[in-house]
Amino acid sequence: MDCWRVKQLRMLAEPVSDAAVIAVLAELAHELEFDYVGYTVRATLPVSRRRTAGLSNYPEAWQRLYAERNYDQVDPVLDESERSVLPFLWTEALFAAQPELRAEARLHGLEVGWSQACYDGRGVGGLLTLARPRDPISPVELRYKTSRMSWLAQATHAALAERVRARLVPEAAASLTIRELDVLRWTADGHTSAEVSDILAISERTVNYHINKSLLKLNALNKTAAVVKAVRLGLL
Repeated sequence: MDCWRVKQLRMLAEPVSDAAVIAVLAELAHELEFDYVGYTVRATLPVSRRRTAGLSNYPEAWQRLYAERNYDQVDPVLDESERSVLPFLWTEALFAAQPELRAEARLHGLEVGWSQACYDGRGVGGLLTLARPRDPISPVELRYKTSRMSWLAQATHAALAERVRARLVPEAAASLTIRELDVLRWTADGHTSAEVSDILAISERTVNYHINKSLLKLNALNKTAAVVKAVRLGLL
């Protein structure tokens, strides 16, 4: 990547509009000969029904249909991204269990797809996808563009992960104190408030105070939920 591209990617991290971010991503995708680009984050919370958010230049009709039919709950591309950080192509085998989703995507110009997941040091995952309506990806194109695709995925994730995740899980911005984190860590290991009190040499009342503060900051119903959220958010 030359300096121009690096400059463009740095722009993604600036507090600019979504439209400006999409324009930068689309230009970089076009350089790789793809019409569409999307960056998606699948939240690890709530555990019972995970949500997704992202930015893309996909056709608006497809974006509406995808949301209306809750395709994010069954999308095999999202599932595959959680199993591997290697780039992968959209194949018929990948969509075998979701032929309706595959057919609808095709109707909206998303026929040929190439996706890659990325994870940062806090365990936050994102997915970059390049797509176009025709021209299957040949082995030669795959070899030639794989390194650039991987670089683009990593750079996009570094610039946009927190921006997108904050829309899904506002608690991700929670600022827990060192003591609150200490208490949650020992609680995560299965210790009671009394045991944490002994370990940290503070009163049990103080332990419970820190737990209650954590519940408020993490918007958790109880300390078990607080621990789960803290772990899922990469705070512990």
